[in-house]
Amino acid sequence: MSGSIEVTDGARNRLATTVAALRQRACYPGEVREVEAIETHMAWVFLTERYAYKLKKPLRTGLIDYTSVEARRQACETELRLNRRLAAPVYLDVVPVANTNEGMRVGGDGPVVDWLVKMRRLPHDQMLDTCIERGCVREDAVRQVSAKRTAFYGRGESLHWSPATYRGRIRANIRAKAAALERPHYGLDASSTRALAASQMHWIEAHRDRLGRRGAHVMDVHGDLRPEYVCLTDPPMIIDCLEFNRSLRLHDPVSDLAFLSLECRRLGAGWIGNRLLSLYQQKTGDNVDPVLIPFYESYHALIRATITIWHLDDAALVHSEVWRRRAQEYLRLAQQRLPFA
Repeated sequence: MSGSIEVTDGARNRLATTVAALRQRACYPGEVREVEAIETHMAWVFLTERYAYKLKKPLRTGLIDYTSVEARRQACETELRLNRRLAAPVYLDVVPVANTNEGMRVGGDGPVVDWLVKMRRLPHDQMLDTCIERGCVREDAVRQVSAKRTAFYGRGESLHWSPATYRGRIRANIRAKAAALERPHYGLDASSTRALAASQMHWIEAHRDRLGRRGAHVMDVHGDLRPEYVCLTDPPMIIDCLEFNRSLRLHDPVSDLAFLSLECRRLGAGWIGNRLLSLYQQKTGDNVDPVLIPFYESYHALIRATITIWHLDDAALVHSEVWRRRAQEYLRLAQQRLPFA
């Protein structure tokens, strides 16, 4: 997603009014004792005791245009459909926010102000990132996650990209992300970023055949497989796929798993990613060249650094130094995980 974000003053004011209403218990059907509001880069999420409601921001970037109510409704429908692939019991419905005689109401009768994705709220203490922090991730839970991911990949349709197409896509992404990271107002070390990108390009050329063969496996996957989106219930639920652009979900399944491996490693639990990838290979017989996995992790770390630093372009978000430090952490990981050519 491009770092350039457009939100008109009128849209910002309407969003503020809707957010203020959704913070109120009376806005929701049924008995609601409290509402917690969480702002993200592209949305607001409102948590009640039983449900989570996601409101998309009316923004425009290089890849999306959510400036109309209808566009946001369609985006909610797409999110519902795609996430039901891996978490059908969680993704319940798309519901309107309506202007009624009593004020704005979720699911009310009246002119529609906006749309929400309604989800069943998952237990915070069973999310993978929380379990990693507490040191309580069990082997059987990792096996269940692996089984769910492997079954999902088994249902997918391989796109059979040519080696040149696959390598070209990765090269283009590295060039674009490295260029974005060099923008002066981000305050990152441009020379280090250029050196990292050059090393990744050199690795691709040195292993062109090994990497190129993985193009045959590319399919529509999750695209944003992070520990905070994996719930270790029985069965596990995997939520919040990258829904707004299909091209960003097209990956080699091993690359998809390597992204989760990277994020677990960043949180201090590298063994989880190693186990997930090992179980995937045992189950599928997809004997991946071992040198590819750390390269994929390095590649995803560069992408994550870019997405993280783009938060600085959103004036609505605060704590800019937090995002800069996080981007620098990803860049260090990208360098550490890059295997020798």
